Amino acid sequence: MVVPEGQPQPPRHRRTPTEPPPPPPPSRTPLRLLLRVASVACGIQFGWALQLSLLTPYVQELGIPHVWSSIIWLCGPLSGFFVQPLAGHMSDRSTSKYGRRRPFIVIGCASIIISVLLIGFAADIGGFLGDGEKKTRAIVVFVIGFWFLDMANNATQGPCRALLADLTGNDHRRTRVANAYYSLFMAVGNILGYATGAYSSWYKVLPFTLNTSCDINCANLKSAFLIDVIFIIFTTYISVTAIHEQPMTSVHDAINQESSHPQEAFFWEMFGTFKYLPRPVWLILFATSLTWIGWFPFTLFDTDWMGREIYGGDPNGDQKYSDGVRMGAFGLLLNSVILGITSLFMENLCRRWGSGFIWGVSNFIMFICFLAMLLLSFVASNTDYGSDGVPNGIVIAALVIFAILGMPLAVTYSVPYALVASRIESLGLGQGLSMGVLNVSIVLPQIVVSLGSGPWDELFGSGNSPSFAIAAAASFASGLVTILAIPRSRPEKPKTRQ
Repeated sequence: MVVPEGQPQPPRHRRTPTEPPPPPPPSRTPLRLLLRVASVACGIQFGWALQLSLLTPYVQELGIPHVWSSIIWLCGPLSGFFVQPLAGHMSDRSTSKYGRRRPFIVIGCASIIISVLLIGFAADIGGFLGDGEKKTRAIVVFVIGFWFLDMANNATQGPCRALLADLTGNDHRRTRVANAYYSLFMAVGNILGYATGAYSSWYKVLPFTLNTSCDINCANLKSAFLIDVIFIIFTTYISVTAIHEQPMTSVHDAINQESSHPQEAFFWEMFGTFKYLPRPVWLILFATSLTWIGWFPFTLFDTDWMGREIYGGDPNGDQKYSDGVRMGAFGLLLNSVILGITSLFMENLCRRWGSGFIWGVSNFIMFICFLAMLLLSFVASNTDYGSDGVPNGIVIAALVIFAILGMPLAVTYSVPYALVASRIESLGLGQGLSMGVLNVSIVLPQIVVSLGSGPWDELFGSGNSPSFAIAAAASFASGLVTILAIPRSRPEKPKTRQ
């Protein structure tokens, strides 16, 4: 308490010799340790970047038709819906002597390593088992590894973020800093992963990856995932050795350390809360679903679009297609750079203009970019490339679109979470539950897109343009909802000195 000058000061309390000393203030985790703990996101995201940029094209190179390629991605939203809440619930109640979160992080990263090795060596395993021209066994191994990778990624990310929350406690500023570090390492992992996917000569660096069962494109993919294995081991070691978690002596102690909603991690608890949600939260969830209907076709087919429709290649062994895929990976690298830069200004933009308005504008940018992709596909299909290959103007235009999309992606990764968290907090339902509720509005549209985008594209000519048309329409609708229907909070005025 501060007493104005001239007023009598309150008497100071003097501790008697028999009075126990006051408890020491809680120690704050140094920022350098938070940085080390968050570094595991870099290794995880490195593999995600490879998965997003290379695996849809590789699926088709193995012989899976384009119409079915999106079905393979169905595991992502399904595992996000089931596996991530279960892993979080189990880590909350862990009484391992190594701590609650670190064993799950180590096991999850080990599962990621096994998964990427299965994917990278799928063609070799298929050849060993007797594959001929049709790579049936390789496809089976690939799909198993792909689905296992999605589950391992989702099972790892929850305990990673929970460990940062454990270390920061109720210090909201440190919590924001810790999540900023995590986002920073995600961006770095994206950049490194996309850069690795864009390089076309890994088979020369690691020549043992090239053999009769695995051609140059396969060898490049295998080499990239081997580099990912080394990277994950390195970042996981840095993260889990940074701190020593205090083990919980019993499940009761573990639950008591959490919020007053110990069951909030279970997905069935999420459904019970929908009846308590006010109209603004429903609008946010609806806008989030529309936004992800816009994003998921791009996530599935970005590099395939570059190889197939911009470079005019065929997934079945065409070098033009492989060149397009690598150029698409480079475009995603630019996308991640813009994403990281935009994230630095996100708080200031939302404070100045309002979160709903910024979200709406970003969705209109998505709408314009997806229309531009449709227009560019039309131009490329009606242009005679001749012997000189793809005109530089078309390639540059595609890269610019990829880069610009980094801005709305930064908004999608932050603003909906903040809006839902702030509105559910006033209801007393708990922040963990709010993230689960928001996750439902993300995974359900992803399931719809995974099931429908391949057949939809096949219905209108086997390209990616039909899915991007749906993405453009969903982005425009989401922009209208966020600007017109979501209540805008007043911009915060800068604080003046007293």
